[in-house]
Amino acid sequence: MAEENQVIHCNTTEAWEEQLHKGNENKKLLVVDFTAWSYGPCQLIAPILAELAKKNPEVTFLKVYVDELNTVSEKWGVDAVPTFLFLKEGKVVDKVVGAKKDELRTKVGKHAAVASPTDDSCPTSDTCPSGATAIATATSSESATATCTATATSTATSTDTA
Repeated sequence: MAEENQVIHCNTTEAWEEQLHKGNENKKLLVVDFTAWSYGPCQLIAPILAELAKKNPEVTFLKVYVDELNTVSEKWGVDAVPTFLFLKEGKVVDKVVGAKKDELRTKVGKHAAVASPTDDSCPTSDTCPSGATAIATATSSESATATCTATATSTATSTDTA
């Protein structure tokens, strides 16, 4: 089992089921990386996933190797790697297919903001959750992220005009 803020490797069906059950119980967002050992793009995106796990402790990040857990990947309709499924209470709420680091970061930020109750009070960019300001430019529909962006933008604007 991995430590907090790390990507948890699910090497057995039991480990997968346990993590899925935990995610359902605590209503945390699960980001699942369906990956393959020998595929280059999967290896290139792995450090990005690790970085996101460290910056988003309110999200659980899982890694499933499709070669090891073929039945799990088939059950979830994964037919390409890497595929990232965003699960909330056992249901897919979003998906990224391919090693698209910017899209992955954006969607983690979007869904983490929705999942985290503390994100609604974000008076300044200094108090925003880690990564919120960087992700904010890509996600304009989330209120918490938009609030952080508006504060940072208005500060910059008032400084420029002063």
